Amino acid sequence: MSEFLVIVESPAKAKTIERYLGKKYKVKASMGHLRDLPKSQMGIDVENNYDPKYITIRGKGPVLKELKSAAKKAKKIYLAADPDREGEAIAWHLAHTLNVDIHSDCRVVFNEITKDAIKESFKHPRSINMDLVDAQQARRVLDRLVGYNISPLLWKKVKKGLSAGRVQSVAMRMIIDREKEILDFEPEEYWTIGADFLKGKDAFEASFYGIGSEKAELKSEQDVNNVLSQLKGSKFKVASVTKKERKRNPAPPFITSSLQQEAARKLNFRAKKTMMLAQQLYEGIDLGKEGTVGLITYMRTDSTRISEVAQAEASQYIIGEYGQNFVQTETRKEKKQSNTQDAHEAIRPTSTMKVPDKVKEFLSRDQFRLYKLIWERFIASQMAPAIMDTMSVDLKNGDVTFRATGSKVKFSGFMKVYVEGSDDQVEEKDKFLPDLKEGDEVVKKDIEPKQHFTQPPPRYTEARLVRTLEEQGIGRPSTYAPTLDTIQKRGYVSLDNKRFVPTELGEIVDGLIREFFPDILDLEFTAKMEQDLDHVEDGKVNWVNVIDEFYQDFEKHLAKAEKEMQEVEIKDEPAGEDCDQCGSPMVFKMGRYGKFMACSNFPDCRNTKAIVKDIGVKCPKCEEGNIIERKSKKRRIFFGCDRFPECDFLSWDKPLARSCPKCDKLLVEKKLKKGVQVQCTECDYKEEPQS
Repeated sequence: MSEFLVIVESPAKAKTIERYLGKKYKVKASMGHLRDLPKSQMGIDVENNYDPKYITIRGKGPVLKELKSAAKKAKKIYLAADPDREGEAIAWHLAHTLNVDIHSDCRVVFNEITKDAIKESFKHPRSINMDLVDAQQARRVLDRLVGYNISPLLWKKVKKGLSAGRVQSVAMRMIIDREKEILDFEPEEYWTIGADFLKGKDAFEASFYGIGSEKAELKSEQDVNNVLSQLKGSKFKVASVTKKERKRNPAPPFITSSLQQEAARKLNFRAKKTMMLAQQLYEGIDLGKEGTVGLITYMRTDSTRISEVAQAEASQYIIGEYGQNFVQTETRKEKKQSNTQDAHEAIRPTSTMKVPDKVKEFLSRDQFRLYKLIWERFIASQMAPAIMDTMSVDLKNGDVTFRATGSKVKFSGFMKVYVEGSDDQVEEKDKFLPDLKEGDEVVKKDIEPKQHFTQPPPRYTEARLVRTLEEQGIGRPSTYAPTLDTIQKRGYVSLDNKRFVPTELGEIVDGLIREFFPDILDLEFTAKMEQDLDHVEDGKVNWVNVIDEFYQDFEKHLAKAEKEMQEVEIKDEPAGEDCDQCGSPMVFKMGRYGKFMACSNFPDCRNTKAIVKDIGVKCPKCEEGNIIERKSKKRRIFFGCDRFPECDFLSWDKPLARSCPKCDKLLVEKKLKKGVQVQCTECDYKEEPQS
């Protein structure tokens, strides 16, 4: 009989930990929460200090029975759920269910699932932290009060299946506000003048800077002509040369939000997928003879802190692989958000020595790609800065000044391993200038004025929205992935070229919440609420007081909305064709995966059709059918013949109506990271990429 029972959240984690602890320990999994608020009712006693009514989650009866049976046989029970608010709440619920004294040393926490970390954590058990439990409970009660009061109202006034929530409604508001910015945007004209210069045989580029030493803007073609009229001849004199050395520091190791952003940029992963894979890497991977080992530290964190042991191991690896001068020598002070909890370390590999290529054979393709990203980011964060040599040259012809800039990597430092991606700019590359000195003469070869127009702000990608939510102090690391998932499932937003676009339904719901529940959508109010929840966790305020302060105003808004909110009729848009089963008109409806066609005679006729988009290209295979846009089961767009299955032509790339000028075969638009490129499917013909 085992002397000690350890309860964790997942079977994968249980298997790994049991092997580390030995025969005296039996490790069981609770499979997440065992108790929660009921789904069928509010479950909050508003009149009695917002007391939550917890019940055993449906389907968890057998798990609970097994845990109770194991608990009776054990001398001591350890509760080892995840090291965060949610994990503390799970431990508290387990203690209540299994009659464990919450003040006893029953709680064990660890940041990584490795033998040393697990054994060390069991030397320092503690009591359950009720401040953490109260913080989680306050968040749960708050979200229930919002969701279970506003959602039924939306069901009644708009349509069934809708929902509202503190974080999801704010995220939706941000997407809708951005769309309004784009629609209201008025582009402004501006011009640039670029020129090619020669110094002997060396060619380089420069662009118009200003008149004399003053920078000048070119707002019209007339401004350009004024500049060009002042140029005399093709010779320019080098007026000044400025050389500098610039230091570039690496990005800090990952936190939850930055991991989601970078995985979206570099791996094209959705936030939900990133967190699923990170969970697998944390809980443990079977590494053959070595057994099951957790490869990364806990993946829900907002801290960039790194343990001294991990820093020392990373330094040892960097010295061995790259040399002493590649190790960072100065302690970097990372900027912390005001709402950072700093409860855990950053997301890092549990061992630097588990180099990605050494464990690749044990990982799926996507697990490997994410682990490699985490490993490289951590190693780079512990490396010396890169040093760049920069050069700025002013060229003069009369009073007209052109400026050329160049840079090159003098010392690669961390860039040898990893460079952070960006939503806004292209990664830095070497741009060489010839050896120029003051007084040198250079010759203008070509000059090219270009007209431009200012661009509206971009729509939110998942990465950009996560970053903005984090900057505004909205939500917490664990909330971002489910929030983005929810607003898509509800049909409030859709994805167009991986960017969020609000739907008509989303705009209707947002408008109603703005009118009747303005605080729910106020960014400052929501951020302050997050801070109040943090104060609960710190033991500074009572959770009931935080909820009561919110609910007093919320209840008034709710009563007003019940009386004054008008019913909204969402009319079905005619599809322009009749049902092929009953002859009634077909209409467009909004479903989980976007719009589809359905019979207007529902429920008597349940005929539905996918919306087919003809792209105006004849099928190159059968030459009879037309190419239409389709969607795979995973919602990925592809192109096929409308005569399928008679013709099986398929293409992931969009076919074009024009033929290749070189071989007369099919041209397609191939998506690149930055724009699209037209290519031939048969020969090597390619056109310049378009952003």
